[in-house]
Amino acid sequence: MVLALTVCGIVVALVVVGLFVFGLRRRLIQRSGGTFDCSLRWDAPEASGDSGGKGWAYGVARYNGDRVEWFRVFSYAPRPRRVLERSAIEVAGRRVPEGEEELALLSDSVILACLHRGARLELAMSEDALTGFLAWLEAAPPGQRVNVA
Repeated sequence: MVLALTVCGIVVALVVVGLFVFGLRRRLIQRSGGTFDCSLRWDAPEASGDSGGKGWAYGVARYNGDRVEWFRVFSYAPRPRRVLERSAIEVAGRRVPEGEEELALLSDSVILACLHRGARLELAMSEDALTGFLAWLEAAPPGQRVNVA
């Protein structure tokens, strides 16, 4: 009986510590400011209704100079999973979520189809975050090529 209570106590303590570290990581990412909720689908299919490509991953994106760093929400990794350079991003278009995407993404998300160094990707974010992201793209320093649709 004592052993069972000890094991249960250790499991509960580990869960609490895990959740604390999870929240601390999110605070550290947001500490520098300029963050927004952003789901990402890497290797997105060319046709919007196509089910190919990898699935959506929920994350947080952070502006860092001429880069956007994307972190998975459900991860303990201190480093960004993807880094998108402003000069390498080409916006191909935007659309609203369709079918099962509506369930996988946050409500009122807008999907932005992009190319980054030849890789197709899609970013899903709120309308406000999209406005800020497009303004950030267009605010590139003089002489830097920017392609915003």
